[in-house]
Amino acid sequence: MRTVPLGNTGEHVSALCLGTMYLGTRQDEDTSFRLLDQYVQAGGTFLDTANIYAHWIPEGRGGESEALVGRWMKARGNRDKLFIASKVGFGYQDVPVGLTPDLIEAECDKSLQRLGVDTIDLFYAHVDDRNTPIRETLAAFDRLVKAGKVRFIGASNYLAWRLERAHAASKADGLVEFCCLQQRHTYLRPKHGASFGAQRAVNDDMLDYARSRGGEFTMLAYSVLLGGAYTRADRPLPDQYAGPDSDARLAALRTVAEEVRATPNQVVLAWMMQNDPPVLPLIAASTPQQLDENLDALAVQLSAEQVRRLNAAGA
Repeated sequence: MRTVPLGNTGEHVSALCLGTMYLGTRQDEDTSFRLLDQYVQAGGTFLDTANIYAHWIPEGRGGESEALVGRWMKARGNRDKLFIASKVGFGYQDVPVGLTPDLIEAECDKSLQRLGVDTIDLFYAHVDDRNTPIRETLAAFDRLVKAGKVRFIGASNYLAWRLERAHAASKADGLVEFCCLQQRHTYLRPKHGASFGAQRAVNDDMLDYARSRGGEFTMLAYSVLLGGAYTRADRPLPDQYAGPDSDARLAALRTVAEEVRATPNQVVLAWMMQNDPPVLPLIAASTPQQLDENLDALAVQLSAEQVRRLNAAGA
């Protein structure tokens, strides 16, 4: 699998990151191991998890995904070949929402233990905490980096102006910087005023911010394929996307998919990777067939004119 730079870190990561949210809960251990093996056999090394996955489902308490990934790495003996991302900030069990220094450091230790590793390659602030001074949050992350517990830090569910404030604080105080942002993003655009709760969707302002930072800042995307809504009749579009704009963009997507002999899902992934700014998608799957479809998007090449048409579609 080809790799791409991760912000200004000097590190290169897989062009498709495997999200492991439901591994160890909705996907049992055997299925989870098979999916992880399949991704690695395809050349992938970039795995994404979080301390809260997947506490919201009936059998979940949080930490299951990290623990599953940890057991799999121990069984395969492949920790040194992987790039592991995890997150802190959302609440679960008796852990509150927030990014206070004590919480960040305590949750990092829990994640390290569940993963069975000494260092997390990329540790995200999973949600913006407006109640904690951003310098205190960044100082806590900086201590983790200096202690060798974390290599790089990223942000998730932030607004552009908050990222720039964090960037300025890191520069002023000599602290570790956010190298990337992971945000809700897909080909369809949310309706005006649509809300995803604490999740933040990519908008033109955020894309412009990433573009202005050039290669020193990487955009990543979650919920890229909307849980199968692009291709499955039993998965209607989320209400936040339904409307004339999405109808027009879906028509353009299907036309381009026919032209390049790919599935709509694959074109969404290819469009994201080949756009300006490029965005690194997180993929997920519950079956080997779904994972194969996602991985095959790496072979889909869109022309500049096709990207232009996809971008221009809609209101």
